[in-house]
Amino acid sequence: MEDTDRHGTVRLYYRRHGQKVRLRGPLGSPEFLTDYRRAAEGPKAPKQRSSSPGSVVPRSVKWLCVQYYKSSMFRELDPRTQKVRRSILERFCENKGDGDKPFALLLPRHIRARRDALADRPEAANSMVKALRQLYRFGVTYDLADANPAKDVEFLRSNPEGFHSWTIEEIETYEKKHPVGTTARLALALALYTGQRRSDLVLLGKQHLRGGWLTFTQQKGKGRNPVRLEIPVVPELQRIIAATTTGDMTFLVNGYGRSYTNAGFGNRFRKWCDEAGLPHCSVHGLRKAAAARLAELGCSEFEIMAITGHQTSKEVTRYTKAASQKVRAEAALTKMGGERK
Repeated sequence: MEDTDRHGTVRLYYRRHGQKVRLRGPLGSPEFLTDYRRAAEGPKAPKQRSSSPGSVVPRSVKWLCVQYYKSSMFRELDPRTQKVRRSILERFCENKGDGDKPFALLLPRHIRARRDALADRPEAANSMVKALRQLYRFGVTYDLADANPAKDVEFLRSNPEGFHSWTIEEIETYEKKHPVGTTARLALALALYTGQRRSDLVLLGKQHLRGGWLTFTQQKGKGRNPVRLEIPVVPELQRIIAATTTGDMTFLVNGYGRSYTNAGFGNRFRKWCDEAGLPHCSVHGLRKAAAARLAELGCSEFEIMAITGHQTSKEVTRYTKAASQKVRAEAALTKMGGERK
Protein backbone atom coordinates (compact mmCIF):
# COMPACT_ATOMS: atom_id res chain seq x y z
CA MET A 1 0.00 0.00 0.00
CA GLU A 2 1.04 3.60 -0.39
CA ASP A 3 -0.01 7.07 0.67
CA THR A 4 1.13 10.63 0.04
CA ASP A 5 2.11 13.04 2.80
CA ARG A 6 1.29 16.77 2.83
CA HIS A 7 4.53 17.51 1.01
CA GLY A 8 3.58 15.22 -1.87
CA THR A 9 6.03 12.50 -0.96
CA VAL A 10 4.83 8.96 -1.71
CA ARG A 11 5.29 6.59 1.23
CA LEU A 12 5.26 2.83 0.75
CA TYR A 13 4.13 0.35 3.41
CA TYR A 14 3.76 -3.37 3.89
CA ARG A 15 0.74 -4.26 6.02
CA ARG A 16 0.70 -7.56 7.96
CA HIS A 17 -1.51 -8.67 10.85
CA GLY A 18 -2.73 -5.11 11.34
CA GLN A 19 0.79 -3.67 11.52
CA LYS A 20 2.45 -1.46 8.92
CA VAL A 21 6.12 -1.66 7.99
CA ARG A 22 7.50 1.24 5.98
CA LEU A 23 9.45 0.36 2.84
CA ARG A 24 12.10 2.37 1.09
CA GLY A 25 11.28 3.59 -2.41
CA PRO A 26 10.90 4.04 -5.21
CA LEU A 27 8.64 1.13 -6.02
CA GLY A 28 10.59 -1.71 -7.67
CA SER A 29 14.02 -0.42 -6.61
CA PRO A 30 16.59 -2.81 -5.01
CA GLU A 31 16.02 -1.08 -1.65
CA PHE A 32 12.28 -1.58 -1.97
CA LEU A 33 12.65 -5.27 -2.82
CA THR A 34 15.01 -5.84 0.12
CA ASP A 35 12.63 -4.19 2.59
CA TYR A 36 9.67 -6.02 1.06
CA ARG A 37 11.27 -9.45 1.52
CA ARG A 38 12.18 -8.67 5.12
CA ALA A 39 8.68 -7.46 5.91
CA ALA A 40 7.14 -10.52 4.28
CA GLU A 41 9.30 -12.87 6.37
CA GLY A 42 8.00 -11.28 9.54
CA PRO A 43 9.92 -10.42 12.71
CA LYS A 44 12.65 -12.86 13.71
CA ALA A 45 12.30 -14.71 16.96
CA PRO A 46 14.69 -13.33 19.55
CA LYS A 47 17.81 -15.43 19.99
CA GLN A 48 17.87 -17.55 23.10
CA ARG A 49 20.72 -16.51 25.29
CA SER A 50 22.92 -19.42 26.15
CA SER A 51 24.14 -19.61 29.69
CA SER A 52 27.63 -18.23 29.75
CA PRO A 53 30.29 -20.01 31.79
CA GLY A 54 30.01 -18.96 35.38
CA SER A 55 26.42 -17.77 35.12
CA VAL A 56 24.01 -18.87 37.83
CA VAL A 57 20.44 -19.96 37.16
CA PRO A 58 18.11 -18.26 39.68
CA ARG A 59 16.71 -20.59 42.38
CA SER A 60 19.03 -23.39 41.25
CA VAL A 61 21.21 -25.57 43.49
CA LYS A 62 24.22 -23.51 42.46
CA TRP A 63 22.32 -20.31 43.27
CA LEU A 64 21.59 -21.64 46.76
CA CYS A 65 25.30 -22.44 47.16
CA VAL A 66 26.24 -18.87 46.23
CA GLN A 67 23.83 -17.51 48.85
CA TYR A 68 25.29 -19.93 51.39
CA TYR A 69 28.87 -18.80 50.69
CA LYS A 70 27.86 -15.21 51.43
CA SER A 71 26.15 -16.06 54.71
CA SER A 72 27.54 -15.81 58.23
CA MET A 73 26.84 -19.54 58.68
CA PHE A 74 29.51 -20.27 56.08
CA ARG A 75 31.92 -17.45 56.92
CA GLU A 76 32.08 -18.47 60.57
CA LEU A 77 33.63 -21.80 59.55
CA ASP A 78 37.41 -22.03 59.71
CA PRO A 79 39.15 -21.48 56.33
CA ARG A 80 40.03 -25.13 55.78
CA THR A 81 36.45 -26.28 56.42
CA GLN A 82 35.20 -23.59 54.02
CA LYS A 83 37.57 -24.78 51.32
CA VAL A 84 36.67 -28.46 51.72
CA ARG A 85 32.91 -27.87 51.87
CA ARG A 86 32.96 -25.53 48.89
CA SER A 87 34.93 -28.08 46.87
CA ILE A 88 32.39 -30.81 47.67
CA LEU A 89 29.40 -28.64 46.75
CA GLU A 90 31.02 -27.49 43.51
CA ARG A 91 31.68 -31.09 42.49
CA PHE A 92 28.03 -31.89 43.22
CA CYS A 93 26.88 -29.00 41.02
CA GLU A 94 29.19 -29.93 38.14
CA ASN A 95 27.93 -33.52 37.91
CA LYS A 96 25.41 -33.85 35.03
CA GLY A 97 24.48 -30.20 35.33
CA ASP A 98 22.81 -30.74 38.71
CA GLY A 99 23.87 -27.27 39.76
CA ASP A 100 21.45 -25.67 37.26
CA LYS A 101 18.42 -27.63 38.49
CA PRO A 102 15.89 -26.05 40.89
CA PHE A 103 17.06 -26.66 44.44
CA ALA A 104 13.45 -27.04 45.60
CA LEU A 105 13.07 -30.16 43.44
CA LEU A 106 16.04 -32.02 44.95
CA LEU A 107 14.62 -35.02 46.82
CA PRO A 108 16.18 -37.59 49.17
CA ARG A 109 16.05 -40.24 46.42
CA HIS A 110 18.16 -38.02 44.15
CA ILE A 111 20.78 -37.60 46.88
CA ARG A 112 20.77 -41.33 47.63
CA ALA A 113 21.50 -42.04 43.98
CA ARG A 114 24.49 -39.70 44.08
CA ARG A 115 25.59 -41.21 47.39
CA ASP A 116 25.39 -44.76 46.04
CA ALA A 117 27.49 -43.77 43.03
CA LEU A 118 30.29 -43.17 45.55
CA ALA A 119 29.75 -46.44 47.42
CA ASP A 120 33.35 -47.51 46.75
CA ARG A 121 34.44 -44.36 48.65
CA PRO A 122 32.10 -44.22 51.65
CA GLU A 123 33.91 -41.32 53.33
CA ALA A 124 33.53 -39.19 50.19
CA ALA A 125 29.87 -40.19 49.92
CA ASN A 126 29.19 -39.26 53.53
CA SER A 127 31.06 -35.98 53.17
CA MET A 128 28.80 -35.08 50.24
CA VAL A 129 25.68 -35.83 52.28
CA LYS A 130 27.03 -33.77 55.20
CA ALA A 131 27.75 -30.81 52.93
CA LEU A 132 24.25 -30.93 51.43
CA ARG A 133 22.73 -31.15 54.91
CA GLN A 134 24.52 -27.95 55.87
CA LEU A 135 23.58 -26.25 52.58
CA TYR A 136 19.87 -26.96 53.05
CA ARG A 137 20.02 -26.22 56.76
CA PHE A 138 21.12 -22.74 55.69
CA GLY A 139 18.28 -22.63 53.16
CA VAL A 140 15.66 -23.55 55.76
CA THR A 141 17.10 -21.15 58.35
CA TYR A 142 17.04 -18.24 55.89
CA ASP A 143 13.55 -19.11 54.57
CA LEU A 144 14.86 -19.99 51.12
CA ALA A 145 14.00 -23.70 51.28
CA ASP A 146 10.97 -25.43 52.80
CA ALA A 147 12.74 -28.66 53.74
CA ASN A 148 16.15 -30.29 54.08
CA PRO A 149 16.15 -33.36 51.77
CA ALA A 150 19.66 -34.43 52.81
CA LYS A 151 18.58 -34.79 56.45
CA ASP A 152 16.68 -37.96 55.56
CA VAL A 153 19.57 -39.56 53.64
CA GLU A 154 21.47 -42.19 55.60
CA PHE A 155 25.26 -42.33 55.79
CA LEU A 156 27.10 -45.28 54.30
CA ARG A 157 28.99 -47.56 56.64
CA SER A 158 32.67 -46.73 56.46
CA ASN A 159 35.75 -48.41 57.87
CA PRO A 160 35.05 -48.50 61.63
CA GLU A 161 38.76 -48.50 62.38
CA GLY A 162 39.49 -45.41 60.31
CA PHE A 163 43.14 -44.62 59.66
CA HIS A 164 45.65 -47.33 60.50
CA SER A 165 47.27 -46.78 63.89
CA TRP A 166 51.04 -47.28 63.78
CA THR A 167 52.51 -50.19 65.67
CA ILE A 168 55.77 -50.03 67.65
CA GLU A 169 57.44 -52.08 64.92
CA GLU A 170 56.30 -49.69 62.19
CA ILE A 171 57.59 -46.69 64.13
CA GLU A 172 60.96 -48.41 64.52
CA THR A 173 61.05 -49.23 60.81
CA TYR A 174 60.41 -45.58 59.94
CA GLU A 175 63.07 -44.41 62.41
CA LYS A 176 65.69 -46.72 60.89
CA LYS A 177 65.02 -45.27 57.45
CA HIS A 178 64.92 -41.65 58.63
CA PRO A 179 67.54 -40.96 61.33
CA VAL A 180 67.61 -38.10 63.83
CA GLY A 181 68.58 -34.88 62.08
CA THR A 182 66.30 -35.34 59.09
CA THR A 183 63.05 -33.43 58.63
CA ALA A 184 61.31 -36.78 58.12
CA ARG A 185 62.31 -37.91 61.61
CA LEU A 186 61.32 -34.58 63.16
CA ALA A 187 57.90 -34.86 61.53
CA LEU A 188 57.40 -38.30 63.07
CA ALA A 189 58.48 -37.09 66.51
CA LEU A 190 56.24 -34.02 66.43
CA ALA A 191 53.22 -36.11 65.44
CA LEU A 192 53.94 -38.90 67.90
CA TYR A 193 54.87 -36.81 70.94
CA THR A 194 52.20 -34.11 70.52
CA GLY A 195 49.31 -36.14 69.05
CA GLN A 196 48.31 -33.20 66.82
CA ARG A 197 46.69 -33.01 63.41
CA ARG A 198 48.58 -32.27 60.23
CA SER A 199 47.15 -28.74 60.09
CA ASP A 200 48.75 -27.97 63.48
CA LEU A 201 52.05 -29.75 62.90
CA VAL A 202 52.92 -27.54 59.91
CA LEU A 203 52.46 -24.38 62.03
CA LEU A 204 54.30 -25.35 65.22
CA GLY A 205 57.54 -23.41 65.70
CA LYS A 206 59.97 -21.97 68.20
CA GLN A 207 57.55 -19.15 69.02
CA HIS A 208 55.26 -21.75 70.58
CA LEU A 209 57.93 -22.96 73.03
CA ARG A 210 57.53 -21.48 76.49
CA GLY A 211 59.45 -22.91 79.41
CA GLY A 212 59.53 -26.43 78.01
CA TRP A 213 55.89 -26.37 76.89
CA LEU A 214 54.25 -26.02 73.50
CA THR A 215 51.46 -23.43 73.75
CA PHE A 216 49.17 -22.99 70.75
CA THR A 217 45.58 -22.94 69.49
CA GLN A 218 44.44 -25.80 67.28
CA GLN A 219 43.45 -24.92 63.74
CA LYS A 220 40.33 -27.08 63.61
CA GLY A 221 37.35 -25.07 64.79
CA LYS A 222 39.57 -22.07 65.49
CA GLY A 223 36.95 -19.62 64.27
CA ARG A 224 33.98 -21.01 66.20
CA ASN A 225 35.19 -23.14 69.09
CA PRO A 226 38.93 -22.53 69.63
CA VAL A 227 40.90 -25.10 71.59
CA ARG A 228 44.04 -23.76 73.27
CA LEU A 229 46.56 -26.35 74.40
CA GLU A 230 49.69 -26.45 76.53
CA ILE A 231 51.67 -29.64 76.00
CA PRO A 232 54.96 -30.46 77.73
CA VAL A 233 57.89 -31.14 75.39
CA VAL A 234 59.26 -34.55 76.35
CA PRO A 235 63.07 -34.93 76.36
CA GLU A 236 63.12 -37.14 73.25
CA LEU A 237 61.23 -34.55 71.21
CA GLN A 238 63.47 -31.77 72.53
CA ARG A 239 66.56 -33.80 71.53
CA ILE A 240 65.28 -34.31 67.98
CA ILE A 241 64.30 -30.64 67.55
CA ALA A 242 67.76 -29.54 68.71
CA ALA A 243 69.46 -31.93 66.26
CA THR A 244 67.43 -30.82 63.22
CA THR A 245 67.64 -27.75 60.99
CA THR A 246 64.34 -25.94 61.43
CA GLY A 247 62.75 -22.77 60.10
CA ASP A 248 62.44 -19.44 61.87
CA MET A 249 58.67 -19.71 62.31
CA THR A 250 58.00 -23.43 61.85
CA PHE A 251 59.93 -26.51 62.86
CA LEU A 252 59.10 -28.28 59.61
CA VAL A 253 60.50 -26.75 56.41
CA ASN A 254 61.00 -28.12 52.90
CA GLY A 255 64.23 -28.34 50.89
CA TYR A 256 63.99 -24.62 50.10
CA GLY A 257 63.70 -23.64 53.76
CA ARG A 258 60.03 -22.76 53.40
CA SER A 259 57.17 -23.82 55.63
CA TYR A 260 54.96 -26.64 54.36
CA THR A 261 51.37 -26.12 53.37
CA ASN A 262 48.90 -28.57 54.85
CA ALA A 263 48.53 -30.48 51.57
CA GLY A 264 52.23 -30.23 50.74
CA PHE A 265 53.22 -31.77 54.07
CA GLY A 266 50.71 -34.57 53.58
CA ASN A 267 52.22 -35.41 50.19
CA ARG A 268 55.78 -35.23 51.55
CA PHE A 269 54.97 -37.45 54.54
CA ARG A 270 53.33 -39.93 52.18
CA LYS A 271 56.68 -40.20 50.33
CA TRP A 272 58.61 -40.62 53.58
CA CYS A 273 56.34 -43.50 54.57
CA ASP A 274 56.68 -45.11 51.14
CA GLU A 275 60.47 -44.82 51.34
CA ALA A 276 60.32 -46.72 54.64
CA GLY A 277 58.16 -49.44 53.09
CA LEU A 278 55.04 -48.34 54.99
CA PRO A 279 52.46 -47.55 52.28
CA HIS A 280 49.56 -48.21 54.67
CA CYS A 281 50.76 -45.71 57.28
CA SER A 282 49.86 -42.01 57.42
CA VAL A 283 50.52 -38.95 59.53
CA HIS A 284 46.98 -39.13 60.96
CA GLY A 285 47.69 -42.70 62.03
CA LEU A 286 50.39 -41.29 64.32
CA ARG A 287 47.76 -39.22 66.10
CA LYS A 288 45.92 -42.45 66.82
CA ALA A 289 49.16 -44.14 67.86
CA ALA A 290 49.92 -41.31 70.29
CA ALA A 291 46.49 -41.68 71.92
CA ALA A 292 46.89 -45.45 72.06
CA ARG A 293 50.32 -45.14 73.72
CA LEU A 294 48.88 -42.85 76.37
CA ALA A 295 46.07 -45.35 76.99
CA GLU A 296 48.59 -48.18 77.37
CA LEU A 297 50.41 -46.09 79.97
CA GLY A 298 47.16 -45.99 81.94
CA CYS A 299 46.09 -42.42 81.10
CA SER A 300 42.39 -41.66 81.47
CA GLU A 301 40.31 -40.44 78.56
CA PHE A 302 40.33 -36.91 79.97
CA GLU A 303 44.10 -36.96 80.30
CA ILE A 304 44.40 -38.07 76.68
CA MET A 305 41.94 -35.38 75.59
CA ALA A 306 44.17 -32.80 77.30
CA ILE A 307 46.92 -33.77 74.83
CA THR A 308 44.98 -34.43 71.62
CA GLY A 309 42.52 -31.56 72.10
CA HIS A 310 39.40 -33.64 71.50
CA GLN A 311 36.27 -32.06 72.96
CA THR A 312 34.42 -35.33 73.57
CA SER A 313 35.58 -38.75 74.64
CA LYS A 314 33.78 -40.50 71.76
CA GLU A 315 36.65 -40.16 69.28
CA VAL A 316 39.30 -40.83 71.93
CA THR A 317 37.51 -44.03 72.91
CA ARG A 318 37.60 -45.17 69.29
CA TYR A 319 41.30 -44.34 69.04
CA THR A 320 42.25 -46.15 72.23
CA LYS A 321 39.80 -49.06 72.24
CA ALA A 322 42.38 -51.75 71.49
CA ALA A 323 44.98 -50.26 73.83
CA SER A 324 42.49 -49.93 76.69
CA GLN A 325 41.41 -53.54 76.22
CA LYS A 326 45.04 -54.66 76.46
CA VAL A 327 45.59 -52.70 79.69
CA ARG A 328 42.37 -53.99 81.27
CA ALA A 329 43.18 -57.57 80.25
CA GLU A 330 46.64 -57.34 81.78
CA ALA A 331 45.25 -55.86 84.98
CA ALA A 332 42.54 -58.51 85.18
CA LEU A 333 44.94 -61.41 84.74
CA THR A 334 47.35 -59.87 87.23
CA LYS A 335 44.55 -59.77 89.79
CA MET A 336 43.58 -63.32 89.00
CA GLY A 337 47.18 -64.44 89.37
CA GLY A 338 47.36 -62.69 92.72
CA GLU A 339 44.26 -64.47 93.96
CA ARG A 340 45.72 -67.84 93.05
CA LYS A 341 48.67 -67.16 95.31
